[in-house]
Amino acid sequence: MNTQAIQSKSFRNRSHAKRELLFLAVLFFLVAGTLQSRSLPATPSEPAKPISLNPENPHYFLFRGRPAVLITSTEHYGAVMNMDFYYPLYLNKLQAHGFNLTRLFSGIYVEDFAAFNIARNTLAPAPLRFICPWARSTQPGYAGGGNKFDLHTWDPAYFHRLRDFVAQAGKRGIVVEVVLFCPYYGDSQWDLSPVKASNNIQGIGDIPRTKVLTLDNGPLLAIQDAMVRKIVTELRDFDNVYYEICNEPYFGGVTIAWQNHIAETIKSTEAAFPAQHLIAQNISNGSKKIEDPNQSVSIFNFHYSRPPESVAMNFGLNRAISDDETGFRGTGDSAYRREGWDFILAGGAVYDNLDYSFTVGHEDGTFRFPSTQPGGGGHALQTQLSILKKFIETFDFVHMHPDNSDIKAVGNAAKIYTLAQPGKAYAVYVDGGGPRTTLLCNVPAGRYHAEWINTLTGAVDKAEDVSHAGGVLTLASPAYSEDIALRLVQE
Repeated sequence: MNTQAIQSKSFRNRSHAKRELLFLAVLFFLVAGTLQSRSLPATPSEPAKPISLNPENPHYFLFRGRPAVLITSTEHYGAVMNMDFYYPLYLNKLQAHGFNLTRLFSGIYVEDFAAFNIARNTLAPAPLRFICPWARSTQPGYAGGGNKFDLHTWDPAYFHRLRDFVAQAGKRGIVVEVVLFCPYYGDSQWDLSPVKASNNIQGIGDIPRTKVLTLDNGPLLAIQDAMVRKIVTELRDFDNVYYEICNEPYFGGVTIAWQNHIAETIKSTEAAFPAQHLIAQNISNGSKKIEDPNQSVSIFNFHYSRPPESVAMNFGLNRAISDDETGFRGTGDSAYRREGWDFILAGGAVYDNLDYSFTVGHEDGTFRFPSTQPGGGGHALQTQLSILKKFIETFDFVHMHPDNSDIKAVGNAAKIYTLAQPGKAYAVYVDGGGPRTTLLCNVPAGRYHAEWINTLTGAVDKAEDVSHAGGVLTLASPAYSEDIALRLVQE
């Protein structure tokens, strides 16, 4: 980070005096390289085994010795690159809701303030407030304001901020999905990238944006490899990290050969490390069957996967299936809540809602975004998704599997998703079909306890104990509006 960025007049003149003093203090210590939290060290003292696929059921995770699904409602991925974003408040809010994931872009991709009509977009830092892996030079001319970047010099302040973010997330039990690359959807994003020739003093990256994430990108490939190796090395000892190769590589000319190359760069860099981190690959929006899976990839990411056909299509791969972005279906809560319940109860391992209530100045998720926003978020939706997480965690989900054959709805349009541990426990989600639904449950004989869970409040709207002789058990739901969940366990 250069002193021009720290001492910018626009920052000194911020109207919120307390916030100004806080950021100036933090930035001073970042430059000096001396920021060291007493309770949250920048690097762990003892390396722990990173989050991994669960050896008992690789459709789920093992994190710090416990089975895990990852559920969250996350800011728009700019928490580290945007120096005005005070991430401790954000991480505190995730922790308060019991969320255990956040998604983070590396800084090689940055957006302008008008991108995708997102108000106060955290991926669009204010002028001189953008930080990335490379240091600023003394030469003016960066398209986003300030000096150009020196692609042969790392920025220590960036990597300190990155490590501190991951450390603070880890202290709160939050996993960080580090997204290394993102396609340049249009020239407006490519024009701001540090690796475009006009933005760096080396003149590297004098190519069309559609060639950037290919093997035909000239000397830029070496810069990309070096960035990957640097980030992976800096985060080697953290247990709460996994890497996504590239966000949405089905746009912007990204090739599979280049993705495989980046996966191999991660793998080879970590080969001598005490432990290796998981690698994720983004496959498609919606759903798609993976025909030739990369053996180095453990997590297959989908976006906007409702209905959650991506899970069933790829369940046989015995790896984690993830819906790690949704948030372009308008500002209402219903679509995102229902997508999350659909996906997790279909057997998915990750659900991440893109939440526009987290912005600079509102890192606690209190920003009242306009109705023109592409997606939603906020306290109500965060509460609803925390109910989903608490619900699934009441089950021994590692020993459950998707099974929609034994539980059916009678006479309505409800869509049923069930995780079953036959004869022991059934987690059932009823999507639609209100105001009431009757379920026919083909379960073994026994005494069962049934609880109908309100997906908006988490309350048990109806509970009953049933002695069942075997065959079909009939259960009638209470009244509901859009969806409801059932916990059915043998006593």
